[in-house]
Amino acid sequence: MVFVTGATGILGRIIVLELLKRGKDVRASKRPGSNLNEVRHSYSFYTENPDDFFNKIEWVDVNFDDQNSLDNALRGIDEVYHCAAKVSFHPKDEKEMYQTNIKGTESLLFACEGSGVKKFLHVSSVAVLDNFNEKGELDEDSDFNPKLEHSAYAISKHLSEMEAWRASAEGLNVAIINPGMIVGSGNWNQSSGELFSTFEDNSFTFAGGSTYVDVRDVAKIAIELLEQNIFGERFIIVSENKRYAELGKQIRTRLGLKDAKILTSSQLNIGRIANTLFGWLIPKLRMITKSNIEAISTFNTISNHKIQNKLNYRFIPVKESIDFHLNNYINDKKLKK
Repeated sequence: MVFVTGATGILGRIIVLELLKRGKDVRASKRPGSNLNEVRHSYSFYTENPDDFFNKIEWVDVNFDDQNSLDNALRGIDEVYHCAAKVSFHPKDEKEMYQTNIKGTESLLFACEGSGVKKFLHVSSVAVLDNFNEKGELDEDSDFNPKLEHSAYAISKHLSEMEAWRASAEGLNVAIINPGMIVGSGNWNQSSGELFSTFEDNSFTFAGGSTYVDVRDVAKIAIELLEQNIFGERFIIVSENKRYAELGKQIRTRLGLKDAKILTSSQLNIGRIANTLFGWLIPKLRMITKSNIEAISTFNTISNHKIQNKLNYRFIPVKESIDFHLNNYINDKKLKK
């Protein structure tokens, strides 16, 4: 049996679905207040038989602060996909990210030591990549540089990777994936699920860019790595590098909106000064930190050559991915009216 943490998240739910399509028995972690109906509904975007697959899932409430809870969740499990994580770039979430991303991973791996788990897939992030190769790209050898300033999220993902590598060194079969920003359907108000509403609600964007990948690609690659027993390595999972303005234009044009205005570095730094002066009074200003400004103003090229060569994999183009999921977003909005 396979155990998937963070199974109500934008990625975890699709890893569950893909495993079920391959005939696997799946136990999936959730929180007591998780909206399972929303997960069930999102499956209708990916299959003609959403209820048939959803009803096969064995859901279990898991408390990552309770070792007994983790031990019970791992009974009879031989494979784990660890997707549970807190994703945020707001300083107020720093403590929760450290607790969830680092301590949660540590506790889960500790529970694996005394269980029958033979394979472990850890979902990290491209946020941990720092040093550029000779081509000026970030790749799997781009190690985290502690001398640079990072967001709390990047630090938490780096330290959770360290926990996974420790377990690998102690004998657990571990593979790590580093996805870019995941484009998916459902979970519209959390994490990368906010992609479409963010571009819809804001008439401004930024000079930099990011890397994007379809959730279906991430799920399939994660499962392929464990099925092919590829361990002791990490793989960047990205389709293409895109500027925010280009992505915003595609989304806002489809929504019948004008192109977003690009904010300059000078304007962003004014916001940073405002954060220093008034951040205590206006919560939204607290997002304007030095590391966040740098992140949204830069455009780094991140290589996906390693995974393409390893699995002979061809990614869904970002434009096609955006069109598919944006259509689902629009249809969901119509349902709520």
